[in-house]
Amino acid sequence: MTSLDAPGTAIVTGASSGIGWEYAARLAGRGWGLVLVARRAERLDILAKEALKEGAAGVETLVADLGSPEDLSRVVERASGDDVDLVINNAGINGYGTFAEVNPDLLTRVVSVNVVALTALTRAAVPGMLARGRGAVVNVASLLAFAGDLRPDPLPRRAVYAGTKGYAVTFTRTLAAELAGTPVRVQVVCPGLTAAEFHLGAGDTPVSSPLTGDTPVSGERRVHDEGGMPAADVVTASLAGLEAGEVVCVPGLTDAEAVARLAEAELNLRSGSGGRMAPRYSHGE
Repeated sequence: MTSLDAPGTAIVTGASSGIGWEYAARLAGRGWGLVLVARRAERLDILAKEALKEGAAGVETLVADLGSPEDLSRVVERASGDDVDLVINNAGINGYGTFAEVNPDLLTRVVSVNVVALTALTRAAVPGMLARGRGAVVNVASLLAFAGDLRPDPLPRRAVYAGTKGYAVTFTRTLAAELAGTPVRVQVVCPGLTAAEFHLGAGDTPVSSPLTGDTPVSGERRVHDEGGMPAADVVTASLAGLEAGEVVCVPGLTDAEAVARLAEAELNLRSGSGGRMAPRYSHGE
C-alpha cells in the first residue's frame, strides 16, 4: 500500500497548470520524484525548477499531447516503469459546445484524452504496482459526471465531456472493487468549478500565455473569470482521501453520506430490474 509519506515516483499528466500543477507541487514537497506530462514545454520547465526547490527527489518532463497516439505511447511506456508508485491522470479537455455543431475532430480528441489516455496509463501502471505490492492511481473527473439530465445555461453544453467524466467515475469505482484486498488503491476526484485555466479554451490547442504589451508572459498561469474552488484545495481533499482509502472524492462535499446514497440507489435500480445481475448473455436474450 502506498503511503504519500514514503515517496517513490509519481506521473502527473496535465501538469502545466491548475490541479495538475498543484499535485506536482504538493508531491514535490513530500520528496516524491516526478514525471511531469503536458503539451507546453515552457510551463513544464518552470514547474520542474519549482518542484526541485520544493524538495522533489528528481524531475523528468515529457512534452506530450495525450490525444496523439504516438505521444501517448511514449507516456504509456514510462508509466509501465518499475519505479512508478503513483499515477495522477489529470489531463483533460472539455470540447464544450452544442453537440450537433461541435467539430467532430474535437469531440474525438475529448474522448482520446479523457478516456483512452486515462485507461491506457492506468493499465500500464497497475500490473507493476500489484507485482511490487504498492501503488495508487488517481483519476480526475468532475461533478459534471453527475449532471447528465440538467439543462445547459448556466451549465455548459457538455454531452461528450460529461460522458467521459462519467466513464472515469464508473471505471474507477469498478476497478477499485476489482482491486479490493490488494495493496493498490484507486481514487476518482470529482471537483466542481475550479479556479484554473480549464474554461479558457475548448482543448483543441493549449491555453496561450497572457500578454504584457505585445509580449507573451511565458509560463504565467491564468484563472478564468468564474472563480471556483482553489486548485490547491482540490488536491488537499484528494490526497487526504487517498490516504484514508476513499474511492470517490468530492472536494467540498458537506454531506458525507451522499456517495453512499448513490451506491444504494444503484443497488435499488439493479434489484428492481429483476433482482440479479445476469452473469452472461446469449444471442437473442
